[in-house]
Amino acid sequence: MSGQRWTDMIVGDRMAVDREFAQEVADSQFSRQEWGLVMTAVEFDIEHPEDDERAKLVADTSKVKQVMPEMENIQSQMNSMTGKSSKKEGRGVFGSVKDALGLGGGGGSGVDEERLAAAEGLAQRYADELQTRLESTGKWARVRSAVQE
Repeated sequence: MSGQRWTDMIVGDRMAVDREFAQEVADSQFSRQEWGLVMTAVEFDIEHPEDDERAKLVADTSKVKQVMPEMENIQSQMNSMTGKSSKKEGRGVFGSVKDALGLGGGGGSGVDEERLAAAEGLAQRYADELQTRLESTGKWARVRSAVQE
């Protein structure tokens, strides 16, 4: 699949959905910064692009787990700014990367499975909104065609 080509076709649509989706993010358990971090780890794919009935834009969230330790740091920093206590000290970007790679030696996975599931669900809702927009603007068929090239 020529992934870069079809994703380039929808940049403007993604920007529009970002604006429209801002309220859903605000209503979620994630800050804007945390959501931005989640989205850096999400890739989009189209399942069954050749089939009008089954074609679906999906959020590949397989890499989101890798950014979860840094999300905890963001939350810790936000808590320290508001005077709330954090369950652990922030370890910085390098500490988070080491933890994500299993080199941190801090014990435990460091990943809140509930927050991970929430992030994955929110990412898929974003993908659904993006697909709806592409369908309503008449771009969906062209994007699906580009995926097949």
